[in-house]
Amino acid sequence: MTYIAGENRYETMKYNRCGKWGLKLPAISLGLWHNFGDIDTIENGRAMLRRAFDLGITHFDLANNYGPPPGSAEENFGKILKQDFGPYRDELIISTKAGYLMWPGPYGEWGSRKYLLSSLDQSLKRMGLEYVDIFYSHRPDPETPIEETMKALDQAVRSGKALYVAISNYPADMTREAARILKELGTPCLIHQPKYSMFVRWVEDELLDVLEEEGIGCIPFSPLAQGLLTDRYLNGIPEGSRATREIFLKKEHVGSAHDKIVKLNEIAQLRGQSLAQMALAWVLKDKRITSVLIGASSVKQIDDNVGTLKNTGFSDEESQLIEEVLKG
Repeated sequence: MTYIAGENRYETMKYNRCGKWGLKLPAISLGLWHNFGDIDTIENGRAMLRRAFDLGITHFDLANNYGPPPGSAEENFGKILKQDFGPYRDELIISTKAGYLMWPGPYGEWGSRKYLLSSLDQSLKRMGLEYVDIFYSHRPDPETPIEETMKALDQAVRSGKALYVAISNYPADMTREAARILKELGTPCLIHQPKYSMFVRWVEDELLDVLEEEGIGCIPFSPLAQGLLTDRYLNGIPEGSRATREIFLKKEHVGSAHDKIVKLNEIAQLRGQSLAQMALAWVLKDKRITSVLIGASSVKQIDDNVGTLKNTGFSDEESQLIEEVLKG
């Protein structure tokens, strides 16, 4: 059946500016890290993308290595994009990244000009696109000068293959240096994608201050801590869960965090929210956060996560209770 986007898709979603720049992103964006590879059902991915766009999620975030296997998320997204979203391309923000291993040999990962620009060409081919809206350096390269990596990002924009450039997983000092170089090149850094959640708070030490000073947006990934900050693990580890397979989330992580999860869930219920909704709202409460990047395995999860936006404020008492739990 031909997809026709919902007429009311922009009425309830909130859109935030990326730092000081003109581009706005939805407060909730959809990442395709999991559940869009060749091991997954493409029709489920299609249903999630359609529902997300109908709810005002205009930003779909990918990377060259998403799958599995690597590259398959971009390929599957490209098929769905062509079949369903062709008429809406100018309403979409599509991002991809390069930095992790993609092919054998010395040019298949990290941050050289050779790798970044070759990878971008491959990503565009897989997705059937002439350009991406945002192209990221996915991680800093300890052996390549940061100038080389930033010049490659600059070239991606000047070649017309990306509209904006960004960085991910860069510490505060390297973020400041990257921003300086890109500014001198005339292709400013749009946004930073760090790991940030109630349980992973390193960005609060310095990075968020740097982003604010430089006018760079922030779009955290894993805001639900790989599913820990949901109702999935309230009663232990269910069969078939990510923790059972120990993929990115270990059983000991669930065990050590269980008491905090239960207490946080009680606070969420008093707020009339699910634990996931409160966890997303907690990240969004900082005005320096442009968008939170969710992953999803079902349409229901997308509906639940977007429901977060009905209540993103916290009273002083709620904030204090949450801090006591997190620091306990």
